[in-house]
Amino acid sequence: MTPFTQHTGIVATLERANVDTDAIIPKQYLKSIKRTGFEAGLFSDWRYLSDGSDDPDFELNRAEFKGASILLTRHNFGCGSSREHAVWAVCQYGFRVIIAPYAGSGEERVPAFADIFRGNSIRNGLLCIELEPQTVESLFKAVAQSPGVEAKVDLEAQTITLPAVEGRVIKFEIEPGVRSILLQGLDDIATTLTSEADINNFEERHNNQLSGCCRGF
Repeated sequence: MTPFTQHTGIVATLERANVDTDAIIPKQYLKSIKRTGFEAGLFSDWRYLSDGSDDPDFELNRAEFKGASILLTRHNFGCGSSREHAVWAVCQYGFRVIIAPYAGSGEERVPAFADIFRGNSIRNGLLCIELEPQTVESLFKAVAQSPGVEAKVDLEAQTITLPAVEGRVIKFEIEPGVRSILLQGLDDIATTLTSEADINNFEERHNNQLSGCCRGF
């Protein structure tokens, strides 16, 4: 997995809440036994017209969002089924960061990202940033006023900077463990191997105990 330290890219907007995984990557794209080639299916029901051509009314087809690698959207992104293909499609399309707000508060609070989608994102090096609703609203306004604007996301400093918008800097919070995994580019196997010495020591002690028990018979 590629480490994530800093990333600068165009910010594209997706003005929709509760985007489920079937919308992110429709079921007909799940037949592949490979883990690549899913970028064409990303939001395909929204991206394409019935003849297969790009739908000019869909946000991501706007010329100013071409090559965008930061997605700004609404709350509860990635809800629905647990398909990891959804994250693969987002990453293979070219996005490295998704920014979304939470909604509500207390027992009515809805997170920015569905739990399973967020977990799959961590394992694939996709940075999901949750911000306060008013902050995300201001970002939507900034992109509307300056289409094609770029942002710099610094995971080490936990900041989002918009140089073209008076150098605005936004702080974000992320769990230390998630931050460490992304900074180091560790997938599940690599994370486990960071404890290789402890695992080996445990196995050696366990094997010695088994050997001692066997000698007693």
